[in-house]
Amino acid sequence: MSKWEENVRKVTPYTPGEQPNRPGMIKLNTNENPYPPAPGVLKAMTAPDGDALRRYPDPAASVLVNALAERYQVDPSQVFVGVGSDDVLAMAFMTFFNSEKPILFPDITYSFYPVWAEEFRIPFEKVALKDDFTICKEDYYRENGGIVFPNPNAPTALAMGLEDVEEIIRHNPDVVVIVDEAYVDFGAESALKLVEKYENLLVVQTFSKSRSLAGMRIGFAIGNPVLIKYLNDVKYSFNSYTMDQTALSCGVAAVKDEAYFQETTDKIKKTRENAKVELAKLGFSFPDSKANFLFITHPEYQAKDLFQALREEGIYVRYFAQPRIDNYLRVSIGTDGQMEALYAFLRQYMGKA
Repeated sequence: MSKWEENVRKVTPYTPGEQPNRPGMIKLNTNENPYPPAPGVLKAMTAPDGDALRRYPDPAASVLVNALAERYQVDPSQVFVGVGSDDVLAMAFMTFFNSEKPILFPDITYSFYPVWAEEFRIPFEKVALKDDFTICKEDYYRENGGIVFPNPNAPTALAMGLEDVEEIIRHNPDVVVIVDEAYVDFGAESALKLVEKYENLLVVQTFSKSRSLAGMRIGFAIGNPVLIKYLNDVKYSFNSYTMDQTALSCGVAAVKDEAYFQETTDKIKKTRENAKVELAKLGFSFPDSKANFLFITHPEYQAKDLFQALREEGIYVRYFAQPRIDNYLRVSIGTDGQMEALYAFLRQYMGKA
C-alpha cells in the first residue's frame, strides 16, 4: 500500500440493482414503476426554459417545496428536497446521527444504511427482525443515538402499523427517528400525520417508485421546521444547488397530477394482489406485501437457481446472498403482461405448464 493510501477513507460501497439493457427484457429487479410518469412531466422535459437553464437553480427549490407543502398540507418550512431519497437520507445521517451511542436499524433492511453509517463514522447496531420478518418495536426502546427504518420495509415488503411506529417514536424523545417511506404509497399508512405531534420525527419519501421518476432523482423529507433548518444548514455546507431546473419542473408536474398518481398506484396494487394469487398457486410463499414488490420463496427450488434461470430468460429479479434471506427473491411488480410472462416461465420451469 502506498503511503498516501493510509489517509484514504475506505468504505464498502452500496451495491445497486443491476441495470441491464437487453432487448425484450422484463426488468423486475429494482422496484421501478412499470408505467411512465404523468403526462405533465414529459411536457416539462421536452419544453425546457433555455434562459432558466443558463442560470443556477433556486437553491431553496421553492417551487417544488411549495408544491409538496400544498400536497401534504404542511408549511413549506417543514419540507426538504434532495437528489432522490438517498441524498435526503444521507444528509439526515450526517445531520442528526452524531452521538457516540449507536443508531439502530433492522438487520434485514435497506442496505445503504450501514454504508452511510460506516462512511460518516456513525456507530450502529443492527436489530434482528423476528422470525416472520416483522420489526419488534420493543427492541427500539433502549438507549441509542438515533433510529431509522423503512415502512414498508425492504426487501421484506412488510408494513408496520402506525400505532407501532408511534410507539417507537414515543419511546425515543431524545433522538431523531427517521421513517423511510419509499414504498408507502402502495398500501401502508404514512407517519406524516405524526409530524405535528413529535418534533423529533423525520419522514422521508421518494418520487422514484409511485411517481415513476427513478431516472430523475427526486426525494423529500417532511418534519419539524427546526429539523428541516438543520438539514438545510448541512446541505448548504455541502452543495447549495442539489436540484437542477428540469428536476424541479418535473417534480412539480408530478405532484400536481393527483389523478394520474392514484391511477398508476391503484393499477400496481391490483397487479400485486393478483400476483400473490398466481405465485401461491405455484407453491411460493411470501410476507404480505404493502409495497410494489413481493419477497418470495419456494420450498422445492433454490432462490439462486431460480434467479439464474430467470435471468437467462431475460427476466430480471433481485437475489440477495445474505444470511436469513438467501433463499428469497425480490420481485418488482410490473405490468400485467410482464407478470404473466413471469408466471408462464415459472410454470414451464417447474414442469407445470
